[in-house]
Amino acid sequence: MQRSILSRRISVLFASPAFIFIALFLIYPFVSIIFISMTNRTLVGATAQNPDFVGLDNYIRLFEPSRWMNRGEMGFSLYITVQFVIGSALIGQAGLGLLIATLFQRRKGFIRELVFSLAVAVWIAPDVVVAFAWFAFLDPFDGTLNAILGALGLGQPDWLLKYPLLSIIFFNTWRGTAFSMLLFSSALSSIPPSYMETADVVGASTLQKLRDILLPLLRPYIATDLILITLWTFNTFTPFLLTGGGPAYRTELLSIYTYRTGLQFFEIGKGSAIAVIVMLINLVLASVYLISLRSRPLEQPSD
Repeated sequence: MQRSILSRRISVLFASPAFIFIALFLIYPFVSIIFISMTNRTLVGATAQNPDFVGLDNYIRLFEPSRWMNRGEMGFSLYITVQFVIGSALIGQAGLGLLIATLFQRRKGFIRELVFSLAVAVWIAPDVVVAFAWFAFLDPFDGTLNAILGALGLGQPDWLLKYPLLSIIFFNTWRGTAFSMLLFSSALSSIPPSYMETADVVGASTLQKLRDILLPLLRPYIATDLILITLWTFNTFTPFLLTGGGPAYRTELLSIYTYRTGLQFFEIGKGSAIAVIVMLINLVLASVYLISLRSRPLEQPSD
């Protein structure tokens, strides 16, 4: 029987710095925010120093049926966030990333490097820089988009006023597609060329190759991509730089609603309750993806 090089006591000693960091920066904030969510703590006033324990009152206020779907309330923000995640992450980033990766799967050269380089540059650029660039791009009077549409005779709408949700969906899709593109490009490069060559020989169409070869092999990567971009998109705050949550709360995502409640209205207890609910939603989303990934055996196409 082979003996361990390090004793258990020494192993724990080496791992203790990691345990301390996890306790300080993960476990303690998690427990602390749950406790704060059950108080009426505010940022200013008497309850800033001496908050009262109110139990589940903050949660009851958030889920009050008569106000649930009113603009500026949690139900409406959740509804907007769901639309934003579906349009931006699931359809936009994942779909566009897979499309670009598939189109350039077998291609090399200047065009491929240019597209990939531009996508990555957009992805790693600071949020403020990207937001101001899009604000200028969508400007109703001097913006690039309206200048093009005006030259084509298609009108010059005020995008952030008339189509605010659609604007931030396109903005976030453009911003984050690079991750999905790089992930799927790496996954496609691991597929043996013989699979696609055999499909070409038997006369399979592009749709058949996608359905019967690419998607079954890419399923683990698709699940990983969807988990990450869904969580990132669900918690993103960057659209606030573009719209401020407006107009009339039409782009107030849950992250913006949490910020407004806690740091603009100074209701720290209620804001903490929203943060706890958001954490639970993130846990449910991640669990659904992981369970669906494990529930289906990976299908390998035959040669």
